[in-house]
Amino acid sequence: MKEINIVLAAAGGLILLLGLLSRPIDRSWLSPPLLAFCLGVALGPFGLNALDPAAWGDEQRLLEEATRLTLGISLMGIALRLPARFPFEQWRPLAVLLCIAMPAMFLVSALLAHWVIGASLLVALLIGASICATDPVIASSIVTGGVARKHLPGGFRHLLSTESGANDGLAYPLVLLPILLLTKPTQTAWLEWFAMVWLWEVGGSVLIGALLGWCAGEALKWAERRRFFDQPSFLAVTLALTLLVLGVGKLLGTDSILAVFAAGIAYDQRVGGKDRGEEENVQEMVNLFFTMPVLALFGLMAPWHEWAALGWSGLLLAILVLVLRRLPAILLLRHWLPPVRERNIALVMGWFGPIGVSALFYTVLAASRSGNDLVWVVGSLCVFASIVAHGVTAAPFARLYARHAKT
Repeated sequence: MKEINIVLAAAGGLILLLGLLSRPIDRSWLSPPLLAFCLGVALGPFGLNALDPAAWGDEQRLLEEATRLTLGISLMGIALRLPARFPFEQWRPLAVLLCIAMPAMFLVSALLAHWVIGASLLVALLIGASICATDPVIASSIVTGGVARKHLPGGFRHLLSTESGANDGLAYPLVLLPILLLTKPTQTAWLEWFAMVWLWEVGGSVLIGALLGWCAGEALKWAERRRFFDQPSFLAVTLALTLLVLGVGKLLGTDSILAVFAAGIAYDQRVGGKDRGEEENVQEMVNLFFTMPVLALFGLMAPWHEWAALGWSGLLLAILVLVLRRLPAILLLRHWLPPVRERNIALVMGWFGPIGVSALFYTVLAASRSGNDLVWVVGSLCVFASIVAHGVTAAPFARLYARHAKT
C-alpha cells in the first residue's frame, strides 16, 4: 500500500510540476522525458530505493503493456494534431521515409551492433529493428510547445509527427523477422513472416483501425446532428476510441499500435480534430499525463549493471547509433523530401529522430519472445542515450535553426 501512494505522489507531483512550469521547461535544455526518467532513477533501487518494480511481478511484461498503452494514446494525439489531409498530400515524402529511410536506419543500427559489441547477425538485426522507429512520445516534446511552433517550420513538424506515427507500427514486421528466424525453421519463418505478419498483422491492423476510426467519426457526427453530443466529451470519446482499437487489435492478433494510428487518421477525416482548437491543449496534457509515468517506470527499471558490463563498447555503440542511424539517410534523401529539402532543416530532421517509448516496447517484446536479454540491454541503453541527447538539444537546436533561417 505504501508503494502505491509513493507512485501516486510521484506521478502527480511530476505532472503538476511539468504543467506549472511548462513554459520555462520548454525553453530550457531540460525536457519532460528526461525529467521523468531522472525521477524514476531517484526513486528506484539505484536512488532512494523507495520503489522496486521487481516486487510488482514480471517487470518486462509490465513495461511492455505500459508502453503499448502510452504509444496508443500518443499516436491518437498525433493523428488529431495533424492537418487532416497532410498524410495523403505528402504521401511521396512519407513513402521515402518509410520505404527507404526506415530500412536504412534498421540496417545501419544492426551493422553497428554487430560490429561494435559483436552481437550475432540475427541478434544484431533484432536490436536494429527494435530501435529503428522514430519515437512519437519524445518527438512530441520536440515538435509541440511554444518553442517548436515559434522556431520550426510547420511542414517539418507535421512530417516528423506523421513519420513517427506510421513507422512505430511498421517496425513490427522488422522486429518479427529475426524473432521468427531465431525461433523457427528458416522456411517456416519466412512463410509465416509473409503470410501472417505482413498480410494479417500489418494489413489487417490498417483495415481494422481505419474501419473503427471511420465508424467512430460517423457516430460522432450523427450524435452531433441529433444534439446528443456535447463538445467537452470529444476528449473522452477520443480516449475511448484509443482503448477500443488497442483492445480489439490485440484480441484479433494484429499490430495494435499501427491500428491506432490508422484509426486516428480515419477518425480525423470525419471529425477534424485539429480544427477543434479548444481541445488541443487538453489533448497535449492528457498525452503528458500518460507518457511521463512510463518514462519514470523506465528510470526505475534501467539496467545500470548490465550497461556497465558492456563497457566502452556500449557507450561507443550508443554514440554511433545516435549519429549514424538517421542523419546520413535524411541528408542523402532530402531532395525527395520537400518539407525538409533545405539543408539546415534537413540537419534538424536528421538529428531529431529520437529513440524512446516505441523502442522500449519492441525491445521488451523482442527479449521475451527470443529469450535474448542482450536486446533489452542494448536497446534500453540507446533509449537512455537518446533521452539525454535529444532532450538536452531540442530547444537550443530549434532556436539555432531559427537564427540561421533569418540570416
